[in-house]
Amino acid sequence: MTDRPSADRSETEGAEAYRVLARKYRPTTFGQLIGQDALVRTLTNSINSGRIAQGYMLTGVRGVGKTTTARLIARALNCIGVDGKGGPTPEPCGVCIHCKAIAEDRHVDVLEMDAASRTGIDDIRELLDGVRYRPTSARYKIYIVDEVHMLSEKAFNALLKTLEEPPEHVKFIFATTEIRKVPVTVLSRCQRFDLRRIESADLQKLFAAIAPREGATVEEGALALIARAADGSARDGLSILDQAISQAAGKQVTEGAVRDMLGLADRALVFDLFESVMSGDVKKALDLLADQYAAGASPVVILQDLLELVHWLTRMKVAPDGATDPALAETERTRGVAMAGKLGMPVLSRSWQMLLKGLSEARAAPMPLQAVEMVLVRMAYAAELPTPADAIKTLESGGGVAVSRPQPSAPPSGGGGARAVARGGAMAEQAPQPTAMLAQPAVVAIPQPQTFAEVVELFTQKREAILATHLKRNVRLVRFENGVIEFNPDQKVPKDVAGQVGKLLTQWTGQRWVVGVVNAAGQPSLHEQELDHAKADPLIKSILEAFPGATIEAVRRAEDDK
Repeated sequence: MTDRPSADRSETEGAEAYRVLARKYRPTTFGQLIGQDALVRTLTNSINSGRIAQGYMLTGVRGVGKTTTARLIARALNCIGVDGKGGPTPEPCGVCIHCKAIAEDRHVDVLEMDAASRTGIDDIRELLDGVRYRPTSARYKIYIVDEVHMLSEKAFNALLKTLEEPPEHVKFIFATTEIRKVPVTVLSRCQRFDLRRIESADLQKLFAAIAPREGATVEEGALALIARAADGSARDGLSILDQAISQAAGKQVTEGAVRDMLGLADRALVFDLFESVMSGDVKKALDLLADQYAAGASPVVILQDLLELVHWLTRMKVAPDGATDPALAETERTRGVAMAGKLGMPVLSRSWQMLLKGLSEARAAPMPLQAVEMVLVRMAYAAELPTPADAIKTLESGGGVAVSRPQPSAPPSGGGGARAVARGGAMAEQAPQPTAMLAQPAVVAIPQPQTFAEVVELFTQKREAILATHLKRNVRLVRFENGVIEFNPDQKVPKDVAGQVGKLLTQWTGQRWVVGVVNAAGQPSLHEQELDHAKADPLIKSILEAFPGATIEAVRRAEDDK
């Protein structure tokens, strides 16, 4: 079967008004239908053998050729050949009076009805009133009903009897995108043909053949993007190609121009975004998302690209041979294969579920960009969590949070007595929490913090921003030793902060930490110490003296701004 397009003669002869590509290059023979080998083979054999059905049901997604096929069947059944003596043929001549009239939608014996706009029983009765009469000039009177699933129940019932025993000179051809909405009683009276989605490679060949005929030069990458965006629909792809050629205005249609026109994210940047999310780098992921959004990419489309990437990586895990497909871009062949080797199946499955749920949230959100940002944040935080199997193994091997009850520590020396003492291990034994199931194995324990400042830095690195802020700004350190922390919090600190700090430190370091809350005065907070140190700087001191009333709100290190 050839996939070479051919313009309809009636639309190309002479000087005519411009026709969109989807109409101009509509197939005029069965041989020009691409991707429908089974349908063409069956119809060809049935016409050659004279086994012509009384009704045909054509189903498939939009733009795969249902209406075009219906018209081709009408031409094949009514063609009389160049000499006017021919019979039904799978290769209509295209020059006889019937072929020309059907191609130009003016044949009185080929009646088309749009069931989407004419759904009632009266419409069907009007259509069926002419069934009893023989065709005016053609061999068969053919009724083409598009979007037949839109007919009402009464309309279907009115159609049944005529469809079951139609006159010999009548043929019905139905087309629908929702085959499940068509009653079984109607389906059983028709030959059903499922038109397949057209493969991207076939669509790309089709567009590559059409572009030069339209005087356009299109890059291979641009053709691939258009074929991918068409999603198996030749009509959708030709509409996109038409738009791309118009946008180029006589110049070469580039991959970047098509990407901008469709609002797609750059493929390499999609890999960068997913890689940063899987590594837990939230800031980089949000920056990449912002860059793509500023470049015109839709947030929802970016999530769809991530979903497609996760699906492709999963397929590479279960079927590595797919990486040798010559149709793959270089990015997929190199970075994709390496990424698939690093990520486990549980991680990919979890990412798929989170992206799928996030996609529905983004579509329903008033601000899709914010919804997508929240999806990426959730994925980045979940990236460091072990899989359920790993968590169970950790607990069975005795790793993670300690479960032995620690001995009571000596009362603090700061005076006033302790208000509360939280111990990570004791809490895990008394009331197991969900976080305990996600404990990291002891083999990945980090070095022990040697100062309270290192404790705060550890919480910052682990992206526990709220706890890190409280420890830095709202607590005064009273006592710090290896495995023991005592501090005096202000009113802004939650009551359970000591328990949370003790539990997380125990989990991260593999050593039991006892964190207590006391009434002693303690040292200034780390934030206050930073401000005092900054005020002592001669330059800052002179600025404060020059601007009375000015205050220092925050202190940042120079390397943080790089």
